[in-house]
Amino acid sequence: MGSPVIVQIEDIYYPVLAAIGVPVNLVAIVILSRGNCGLSKCITVYLVGMAVADLLVIITDPIFYWIVSIYIPDSFLRITPVCSLIIVLLNAATVVSVWLTVTFTFDRFVAICCEKLKTKYCTEKTAAVVVGTVSVLGCLQSLPWYFTLEQYYFFNNVPMGCVHKPSFFTSPTWGAFELFHLILTPCAPVFLILLLNVLTARRILSASKVRRLYRGHSNGENHKDPEMENRRKSIILLFTISGSFILLWVTRVVHNIYARIADIQLYHSYTDPVYITQQTSNMLQLLSSCTNTCIYAVTQSKFRQDLKLVVKYPFNLIVKLVKS
Repeated sequence: MGSPVIVQIEDIYYPVLAAIGVPVNLVAIVILSRGNCGLSKCITVYLVGMAVADLLVIITDPIFYWIVSIYIPDSFLRITPVCSLIIVLLNAATVVSVWLTVTFTFDRFVAICCEKLKTKYCTEKTAAVVVGTVSVLGCLQSLPWYFTLEQYYFFNNVPMGCVHKPSFFTSPTWGAFELFHLILTPCAPVFLILLLNVLTARRILSASKVRRLYRGHSNGENHKDPEMENRRKSIILLFTISGSFILLWVTRVVHNIYARIADIQLYHSYTDPVYITQQTSNMLQLLSSCTNTCIYAVTQSKFRQDLKLVVKYPFNLIVKLVKS
């Protein structure tokens, strides 16, 4: 009898995701770091931080955790202390990636809705401090996961694999920690991003209406407004990143809330609908670590130009070597 359908899908999905996720995030880091995309330095710092976090998510989760488990089950990466460390890094990278999306959304909210705070908060220095702080706090918050794990089996007297200790499911302390982690990632971020986007959209609609009326009375309706055009591009970038994040995380949020309310700890089989929902939500969540580069390419013309140069560079180099 063959493997369950969900397992077969995972066996294909995670290698494909890794093969796509690593290069697209590396390309995003290189292009954004060049600073030629027409974005402010403040926005660039957030986007580079998000790309680095997404790259680490792809490396630690699909590659180190899933692919190694599927294709190299007795690798040194499966030794229990190493496996436990990978899970800590996996959680840290996910938390940082999620909360950098929140801080980027908040930065754009301040830039559009808080004129007095904008000049002090929306700066490259502040963005760097925020990215650094989120990264440190994300790592500290994820450290306790290391102590919730123990070996799954022994191979030549070496502890291998990682499973939760029995005490993890019975201890009130670990129960409180798991609930805190559930609220921190992803429930609170999804709520905050939705709230900030609603407030930002309301402000934009109000300001745009007033500005159109003013421009119409002073210059005529057909004149282009450079400020509104720049704001429009910034808002498209914000809403597409936020919208993509929410769509790909919403299944994970709903599943986590249901599993917590129903107190689900074990699954009956690979065909259990709740198990399939959990695995599907994991795959969608990880896909969110690959989408931002596509969003930049669709919404930012200067990013597309740099992307074309990056794609053509290896081929141009080969042509030069052949000619020489």
